[in-house]
Amino acid sequence: MDNLVTFVGNGNMALSIAQGLKNNYKIEVVGRSFEKLDQFEKALGVSIEKHLMDGFDTTGKTIIFCVKPYNVESVAEKLSGNAKVVLSVLAGTPVKKLRDNLKPDGVVRCMPNLAASVGESMTTMTGDEEYKETAIEIISAIGPTRWLSSEKELDIATGLAGSGPAYLALIAEALADGAVKQGLKRDDAMAIMRGLFGGFGKLIQDVHPALLKDGVMSPGGTTAAGYCALEDGNVRNSCINAIEKAYKKAVELS
Repeated sequence: MDNLVTFVGNGNMALSIAQGLKNNYKIEVVGRSFEKLDQFEKALGVSIEKHLMDGFDTTGKTIIFCVKPYNVESVAEKLSGNAKVVLSVLAGTPVKKLRDNLKPDGVVRCMPNLAASVGESMTTMTGDEEYKETAIEIISAIGPTRWLSSEKELDIATGLAGSGPAYLALIAEALADGAVKQGLKRDDAMAIMRGLFGGFGKLIQDVHPALLKDGVMSPGGTTAAGYCALEDGNVRNSCINAIEKAYKKAVELS
């Protein structure tokens, strides 16, 4: 049936995507053991078709490929047939490797991030243009998407959107720690930090970061004092370098 989606792999990312799809798609999941497939079904909260990998026929199916990157070859050996399209969420695994091992009609690489678990992942994608709309329709179930024109761009974006939650988590923790250092209670600091990030996430959708900064920074005020401390700490250059290092690591992995 047209709205059938097949997950190969039953880890956390597969579950997050399936949560977004379960109301509009029929879901089947392919894994290594029925015990883990049963656990997946229980966590998902809806009935699914469950299959073991050995000899599973992928012919004509829309596959969401969610195994570990180092297991591509071993999983491909267990499967049979030629899928219609493989949507891969594997980091550092190029289109060519997926095509050579799985032999589908089309391949789309997708790079979700941690926010997939709450339906707010910023997912970047690239691959066969023929399946662009299919990929966007499916992956949009876990948040906004952005189609990129090359795998190089996807690897760069991995360092921004894919790894970004870790960078923001570091900043969030550090800001809360700074408030505690000055005498704010930990619970209050954490609550205020969470509110800050919630509001900022909405503001940044429509306003350039530089304009947001200028709108808050009064002459000789508290924001200017704190902002200069961040510049003294080379925070801006460290963020730029973080993207470079993450991109180079993505290239290395692929």
